Amino acid sequence: MQKIINALNDRRQGARLGGGERRIDAQHQKGKLTARERIAVLLDPDSFEEYDMFVTHRARDFGMAETVIPGDGVVTGWGTINGRMVYVFSQDFTVFGGSLSETHAQKICKIMDLAVQNGAPLIGLNDSGGARIQEGVAALGGYAEVFWRNVQASGAIPQISVIMGPCAGGAVYSPAITDFIYMVKDTSYMYVTGPDVVKTVTSEIVTHEELGGASTHTRISSVADAAYDNDIETLLEVRRLVDFLPLSALDKVPVLDTNDTADRIEPSLDTLVPDLATRPYDMRELVLKLADEGEFLELQKDYAGNILTGFIRIEGSSVGIVANQPLVLAGCLDINASKKAARFIRFCDAFNIPIVTLVDVPGFLPGVAQEYGGIIKHGAKLLFAYAEATVPKVTIITRKAYGGAYDVMASKHIRADVNYAWPTAEIAVMGAKGASEILYRAELGDRDKIAQRTADYENRFANPFVAAERGFIDDVIAPRETRRRVARALRTLRNKRQAIPAKKHDNIPL
Repeated sequence: MQKIINALNDRRQGARLGGGERRIDAQHQKGKLTARERIAVLLDPDSFEEYDMFVTHRARDFGMAETVIPGDGVVTGWGTINGRMVYVFSQDFTVFGGSLSETHAQKICKIMDLAVQNGAPLIGLNDSGGARIQEGVAALGGYAEVFWRNVQASGAIPQISVIMGPCAGGAVYSPAITDFIYMVKDTSYMYVTGPDVVKTVTSEIVTHEELGGASTHTRISSVADAAYDNDIETLLEVRRLVDFLPLSALDKVPVLDTNDTADRIEPSLDTLVPDLATRPYDMRELVLKLADEGEFLELQKDYAGNILTGFIRIEGSSVGIVANQPLVLAGCLDINASKKAARFIRFCDAFNIPIVTLVDVPGFLPGVAQEYGGIIKHGAKLLFAYAEATVPKVTIITRKAYGGAYDVMASKHIRADVNYAWPTAEIAVMGAKGASEILYRAELGDRDKIAQRTADYENRFANPFVAAERGFIDDVIAPRETRRRVARALRTLRNKRQAIPAKKHDNIPL
């Protein structure tokens, strides 16, 4: 018996070596961890249970029969992150460049099915040269099987993709369907067609990094939610993200112990909004002072900076934050901000995470480029996302809430549950100066008269009390009390139930 056990251990040891010491060394020289090292960083110590360690490919053409490596280029299984179960696959670049074969795909599909069946998040660590050319359509079919499962799992379990090396061609569409994409700076990239193809077809000369690196996808394309300096930092941030998420759509939002009292008062917030209405301030300060322990996990930080999205905790419970940022474009909504926020809101709604919206928005960004780019349809995505969301929704208007942007940013009219305003709030169709110039167009030649008209308009409408008189604002609150009031509102909404009309699914303006 001992002989058999020893033989088993030898086989396991051989499988753990993947493509061998030489290729492992090459991976390390690039500043990258191996597939198994990544899993060890991601999961709790000794929690990983591996499946299909001895699976091999079935290809026989192009000399493949002579090169058979156990595991076939991907490590799969489940483990825990801070004691909570997750399923994971980690592509092994040391084995055939991490390329996807028929059996490689079958291993991934098995744990995807188990993740949905057992209600646990799926985390994919991507490091692959793409479809295995030697297997042709069988490899392509494997990708399609993965894509199909990504779609079925969407909204049922959280799906997280971590790009830790190349991810090109058809391989990019699986991460694109998932909920979050993290990248590693300088060592990961994503694109549909590589630099050589781009040069041939369009004559553009571009590097891998310029075409599909972490900077490109976090700042320009918004494909990725965040990027970090190395494998270890990236994986630790994934652990942090998982701590904010429920295990599935049927699971409750996680609650962590906190010593931060819910009725904490923040006197500094009383002076956050400047006296001069045109002067910007940092909305992130309010987010941090709302949050337990001042912790804010911000998503897409480098994209559409005029709106903030991410997770905080209040009374230990996860909360989604959407906030206009006056420091960028005065907090205006534009195409990019609308898409960014709409996507985040829909995730929160799918997984029962309450949404707190912080409003200081002078309107939608004007301009030919915005109109030609489809601001109408993209702005409607944000409106649609808020209107369809049935999770608890609490809104705080800190300063400007003008025009259609007031309606869109979780107003009472699109069924936000609790709407508060600071005394500095200005809720109106437009700013006082613009309104006066329209209402009193005949007096435009008289500066003093227009100045007086503007002052009168400000006194009459540039405050929260007109809206409060009509019940569109539930209360006007002191800024220092914001955390306490938001916490109390969320507490009352914990058992919220909202029926929706019978339908197969909605038709969001994509």
